[in-house]
Amino acid sequence: MSQLSYMDKLLDGVEVEWKLLGDICDIKNGYTPSKSKPEFWTNGTIPWFRMEDIRKNGRVLDDSIQHITTIAVKSGRLFPENSIIISTTATIGEHALVTKEFLCNQQLTVLSIKESAKKFLNYKYLFYYSFILGDLCRKNVNPGGFALIGTTKIKSFQIPIPPISVQAEIVRILDTFTELTAELKAELKAELKARQQQYAYYREQLLTFEEGEVEWKTLGEISHIVTGRTPKSSNKSAWGNDVDFVTPSDIKNGMRNITFPSRRLSAEGAASMSKVLIPSGSLLVTCIGADMGKTVINANDCIPNQQINAITLTDDSVQVSYLFHVLTAMREALRRQGELGGGTMPLINKSDFSKIVVPIPSHEEQNRIATILDKFDALTNSITEGLPREIELRQKQYEYYRDLLLSFPKPEVVAHD
Repeated sequence: MSQLSYMDKLLDGVEVEWKLLGDICDIKNGYTPSKSKPEFWTNGTIPWFRMEDIRKNGRVLDDSIQHITTIAVKSGRLFPENSIIISTTATIGEHALVTKEFLCNQQLTVLSIKESAKKFLNYKYLFYYSFILGDLCRKNVNPGGFALIGTTKIKSFQIPIPPISVQAEIVRILDTFTELTAELKAELKAELKARQQQYAYYREQLLTFEEGEVEWKTLGEISHIVTGRTPKSSNKSAWGNDVDFVTPSDIKNGMRNITFPSRRLSAEGAASMSKVLIPSGSLLVTCIGADMGKTVINANDCIPNQQINAITLTDDSVQVSYLFHVLTAMREALRRQGELGGGTMPLINKSDFSKIVVPIPSHEEQNRIATILDKFDALTNSITEGLPREIELRQKQYEYYRDLLLSFPKPEVVAHD
């Protein structure tokens, strides 16, 4: 159905009125109670929202990550439930609906429907229209070095107000799309968890050996180990499009082979670090920080950065695929070992890394184990590729209908009430 015919059917001849946002909403910025006063924060029960809440918990929020106490509230007033928070400094235009009374920090501006407007404005309609308001905010950022849009400008934005029954129908349709996407995401999460648990179970069973059943060797005995390096960012000639440059952020959880890292070096840059040029088919293992122990096989020759230890096998009796699964299974053990260093973050240096002991069964047994675990790995990866594509299509469909349902012809002049 075309946009025109669908909206004509919804409106049934009724005109859409446009109003200034400042006429229908109280628009105020949030604030941060003094961090130097523990009585403002200790055992707080009042939700206090930041951008982090939107990033972590989505666009409909009923609680916050941080809380404040009642004595931290200026004039004892909270923002009312079913208000919209929208980011208006630094990150611009991200928004969420808050379903309980709350406060927020100064990076967020709050849109609360005025009591006089509640009879003709559905708060969920305002929430969905805030996707358009977010775009308006981004287009009207104050010129200068710091991204900012003030409340005066936001108050001047115009919003279409169709009949309340039409707003309710728009909300119903968009809620349906939202719920369907949420169901798909929940399905993905549950199925992925089940497959990961199945993979982990069989991996543990297959990689558990009786005493004397296999030979044990250190990584240093079976491989050449190199810690990567990074060219100076100021050395422009080192960067190009010739040789893969791999960092921990390129190694995603569940990834087996890395093919397209985000950056590449020039031939000149790679030649200047030839000692850390790693041949394809080696293993790259992150060796520092929260991502420590992530393991991947590099599909192309590459240079890793200094947060990665690279393993190039020198023992023909060891298979790369088998060792990949062994090290993947050891990730938590590697992290615990890294924490023993006593530093501010987990770390395993090249010397300690080379002393890690791994089981080496017969070549035939390695092949059997790797074949089985490769299948489980493929099953896990298939679910991470299939449903996300479906979710992406559903999201595009939702955005199409959202734009269709919220697009109204705009008059040239908007009169104040």
